[in-house]
Amino acid sequence: MIIELQNAAATYQAPDGEVEALRDVSFGVEEGEFCSIVGPSGCGKSTLLSAIAGLERLSSGSVRVDGQEVTAPTPRIGLMPQRDQLFEWRSIWDNVTLGLQITGRNTPERQHHVRELLERYDLGDFARKKPGQLSGGMRQRCALIRTLATDPRILLLDEPFSALDYQTRLSVSSDIYRIIREQHKTALLVTHDISEAISMSDRVIVLSRRPAVVKDVFDMGGLKALPPLERRDSPAFAGYFNQIWKELDLHD
Repeated sequence: MIIELQNAAATYQAPDGEVEALRDVSFGVEEGEFCSIVGPSGCGKSTLLSAIAGLERLSSGSVRVDGQEVTAPTPRIGLMPQRDQLFEWRSIWDNVTLGLQITGRNTPERQHHVRELLERYDLGDFARKKPGQLSGGMRQRCALIRTLATDPRILLLDEPFSALDYQTRLSVSSDIYRIIREQHKTALLVTHDISEAISMSDRVIVLSRRPAVVKDVFDMGGLKALPPLERRDSPAFAGYFNQIWKELDLHD
């Protein structure tokens, strides 16, 4: 396992007292897998992702990457947040190379890699544009390229399509899926959208209400060979959706 959580628990302080977000969460992600985490609102999905990224400490339990416990951010892990967080006053080039500048890795070799990514994913002509001149989908591709620029082995995606309208969301999720597969990255996506999880993932991890535990893990089986839009048209899609919806148990 490239990512392994063992008995992960997290508690944080709220104005009205302590809140237990995670309780005894254990699962693993194989190298090259694309997995999704779904669960009710407020169940600790983003907290879990932050712990894997080394941005938050667990109250107990452990998270390991390549067998090493994660205690701080590491260049092996790239995080793509809900918003693209592009700086409006910087060019696209300056935005996508920001991580390289901050980490002191803005070498000619890394710059060449970024140029290749921009060209490959139809953004080469926009390198000198400002973010406000791009569509929402193009901005999300830029955000992913910014994350890929530092060449992480693992991508953590925290609801990266939630700000997009439905049609754009379908298109961009397909684009992001294709890029991640072509770049041979391991990915872990947090989403509220069951259809999105099924259409992109090898496995879907279902969390319970807070304090979250793993209720079930669904393997996508034969759907794995299909790209996202084709998965949505598959007869098996509705079956997976109904199983996961039932497991989420949102109505009690």
